[in-house]
Amino acid sequence: MARKYPMVSLSTLSATARLRHGWGMHPEILAQEGYTSISLDEAPVRELFPGIRTRRLWKGPNGAHANVLEMDPGTSWPRRDVHEPGPEEVFVVSGIFNDGARDYPAGTFLHAPAGSWHVPTSATGCTLFVFYPEG
Repeated sequence: MARKYPMVSLSTLSATARLRHGWGMHPEILAQEGYTSISLDEAPVRELFPGIRTRRLWKGPNGAHANVLEMDPGTSWPRRDVHEPGPEEVFVVSGIFNDGARDYPAGTFLHAPAGSWHVPTSATGCTLFVFYPEG
């Protein structure tokens, strides 16, 4: 007769329980060159414009970088934001982002190719994850 196991979420198990069940931890992952992590609370805050802040999460050796951008309600970029030298990848984490043409709710991904532009604004406020693969 087959044994029945209760459904258990891995996130609810302690490290000891995961090891006991063969779902081992692999601390050597963290020793890999370039492997890094940062908490949003640890990322330094820089105000770009009144009510618009960026937090650098990571910068690679080729200039690629990842940021969190926070826009307070009613804020807007004061001019065109041109994507140079490469594209900009945006994921709307919370709130509603507007690129100057339309609204994008939380959960939306945008790809802006190199040389394109927009005028970021948010009536409600928003948090964005922004990645620049080419710096």
